[in-house]
Amino acid sequence: MLRTIRDTMGITQEQLAERLGVSFATVNRWENEQNTPQRAARAAIIALAVDAGLDVGEGAVLPAPVASPGRRGRQAAGQAPSTKSMEQMLWDAACSIRGEKDAPKFKDYLLPMVFLKRLSDVFDDEIARLSEDYGSWQTALKIAAADHTVVRFYMPPEARWAIISGRERFEWPKDEAPRDIGEHLTKAIRAVVKQNPDLDGTINVVDFAAERNGERDINPAKLREVVETFSDPRYRLGLADVEPDFLGRAYEYLLRKFAEGSGQSAGEFFTPTEVGFLMAYLLRPRPGEEVHDYACGSAGLLIKQQIVCRELDPLSKVPLKLYGQELMAESFAVAKMNGIIHDMSVEIARGDTMINPKFKTAQGDIRTFDIVVANPMWNQPFDPGRLSADPFDRFRTAGGVTTGKGDWAWLQHTLACMKPNGRAAVVLDTGAVTRGSGSKNEDRERNIRKWFVDRDLIDGVILLPDNLFYNTSAAGIIVLLNKRKPEARKGKITLVNASKRVRKGKPKNYLPDDAVKGIAALFVGGEAIDGEVAVIDAAQAIEADYNLSPSRWVGQVQAESFGSISELLKAISDLDVAAAQHSKTLVRLLGGVSDAVA
Repeated sequence: MLRTIRDTMGITQEQLAERLGVSFATVNRWENEQNTPQRAARAAIIALAVDAGLDVGEGAVLPAPVASPGRRGRQAAGQAPSTKSMEQMLWDAACSIRGEKDAPKFKDYLLPMVFLKRLSDVFDDEIARLSEDYGSWQTALKIAAADHTVVRFYMPPEARWAIISGRERFEWPKDEAPRDIGEHLTKAIRAVVKQNPDLDGTINVVDFAAERNGERDINPAKLREVVETFSDPRYRLGLADVEPDFLGRAYEYLLRKFAEGSGQSAGEFFTPTEVGFLMAYLLRPRPGEEVHDYACGSAGLLIKQQIVCRELDPLSKVPLKLYGQELMAESFAVAKMNGIIHDMSVEIARGDTMINPKFKTAQGDIRTFDIVVANPMWNQPFDPGRLSADPFDRFRTAGGVTTGKGDWAWLQHTLACMKPNGRAAVVLDTGAVTRGSGSKNEDRERNIRKWFVDRDLIDGVILLPDNLFYNTSAAGIIVLLNKRKPEARKGKITLVNASKRVRKGKPKNYLPDDAVKGIAALFVGGEAIDGEVAVIDAAQAIEADYNLSPSRWVGQVQAESFGSISELLKAISDLDVAAAQHSKTLVRLLGGVSDAVA
């Protein structure tokens, strides 16, 4: 009865406890049949059920609501939650376990739960569709159980959200019933992976019932609060409730909040949303193109390419083909989840790109793509000996082997991944386009830049504002490569200084949407604009010793003429004389006033 009241009224356990004048823990125990309400409490519950408009016969027990999304929890058309409310749901859930785990660990538990909720709601939607064809909800469930191909992902009963939230009952086999919600979540996720092997390594990345020194890592009561937050009818995550991009943006909001709270560790796999969209608008992907990110983290850059592709060509039904490689196991799992949450097909491989690039041809060569995007680790050191012995010969023949900083090694790998007409955008440290320029000594980074400029491979450089990224307050750059420039851009390099477009924020600055599109338009236009865009040719790059920093070419302050030193000294002396004369006059005037007063 309590669950039915909450479903009808759209309230949480905590809100119900407040209505009944009891503690949250008491309501939780009642719902989980750990305790029975006394006569006065039972009367209050019946009265609240009547207020909710429920038909309560004498001594009757209300049935649990049916799990069909068409009959439970579905929002009216046009009533999908706003981005703000979805973000609030996610952050409320994070706050529910604040203190149980440090901020960087929130995502380890919340993201799989968000993912599980999404899978369950989509499964309910698909069963609802099948029930229209086969006449009943139960028949549709039987068909899906017999043939998993009729749904995207088959959800076994114990993993469905109605069961996890306690709104429906499930008869566990003898001696397998979980003791609490932590064990239930772990069993549910394992059951999902067993039925859907493709999800192995994606959703089953944590144990919700893990213990340390005899204590649970996360208290079951805290997990129950998170489940209740996700069970709010306003936050349904089915196909008709939210657009894939809408849910993905809310999901990335959570990643950003983690990044803000945990610094470099989270920043390693999260590129600010606006930077990802800027890269997509710079490259302007076309339907059917193949896109690769060899350091994909959470796969955000790949997904934004698809979002922008749809925006630029909304009538096309042909998606991009997305491919990513990621070294870290945690980020690999997040990338796979992110693709599914966005309802996009993303092929993710795990491994070290420099040592073992996973995407190769049948002949064993590095596979090439129409578009390459990446935000690799900045200034990463590489062993020159290993690069010299590279089996794919990515470095020696593309300007030479770098030493010290590895930024240009990443650009050399980027070049190896590009088709003959390919284009790329890579985020790097600003030093990548300046180091070695002006030095009298031989510098390998400058030599590699020279090699790229001489072959007209660099289409442009975008200087980003300070304090955008979560692992540094320094400005970054986007280096754009193009193996086949349009005729109008051949022999030219477009340099854009985007620092004026920034908005101040806490804890990080950001680029608003109009600024993102404006910066992309400046680059695509390829015309010099005072204070923002410079277009240089190879001769100018050579004259600057291959210094390609936009700050060198854009917005330079013109020197003012202040006259000679002797003229300045005479002017100062004249001012001193004038000041002395004014002082004498003031003393004389004040002396007269003093005599009159006396």
